[in-house]
Amino acid sequence: MKKWQKIAKIIIALLISIVVVALIFSGYNYLKIKNAVLPKGFTVTAHTGCEETEDNSLDSIRKGYESGADVVEFDLNFTSDGEAVLSHDEPHSDCVTLDEAFSLIAELPDLKVNVDCKSVANLKVVTELAQKYGISDRIFYTGISEDDINAVKEQTPDITYWLNYDVDVEKNTDEEYLLSLAKKTREVGAVGININYETCSKQLVDVFHREGLLVSIWTVNKKFDMVKTVPFCADNITTRHPSQLVEIVE
Repeated sequence: MKKWQKIAKIIIALLISIVVVALIFSGYNYLKIKNAVLPKGFTVTAHTGCEETEDNSLDSIRKGYESGADVVEFDLNFTSDGEAVLSHDEPHSDCVTLDEAFSLIAELPDLKVNVDCKSVANLKVVTELAQKYGISDRIFYTGISEDDINAVKEQTPDITYWLNYDVDVEKNTDEEYLLSLAKKTREVGAVGININYETCSKQLVDVFHREGLLVSIWTVNKKFDMVKTVPFCADNITTRHPSQLVEIVE
């Protein structure tokens, strides 16, 4: 047998092994999904720019709603004169205004709104506009760090918020560490924690639930990661492909 034939056989054998392992792993995760008991009130959040739309656009909000997601998310920022706009970075003249976004959301029944705060400079405007469109009970904040807590409490005390936190992935199964994190979350007045899905664990979710707190995971975009993440049984999963996640969950 020629050398190249031997190499080809080895490569083929390796590829077959990889495929078999992947199939076994997928089957294991699908079994976990089948047996998973999602918490009451579980939500799928459509990340801004979902379903191949432009980030922080009205089209993104519409697509999120049409996908079957329970929540749509967009970034909140403020212009130099304090106007609230949808923007991840420095606002520009073409940004969608928060007024326009809330006006659209008011027309979409039962849709909740995750306002991801990139600035807390003028949050009182959020309350004013939410009251204007009658959607105050459908809004909550993420993107809130410990440094933002006072501004949130002072400017918009009636809007609930999740604490964004960088979980130490090497400790995400450590009971003592997780309990201390839950205690911190409760002390700052957050309803729960909003974390990167790569730092989450079933143990983290279980500890937070025992402590009466919620867990939100972002941003799970690949089907493989969705299948792996759903069995954590968090309270919310955020994704740019909500229709796919809705299908998996259902």
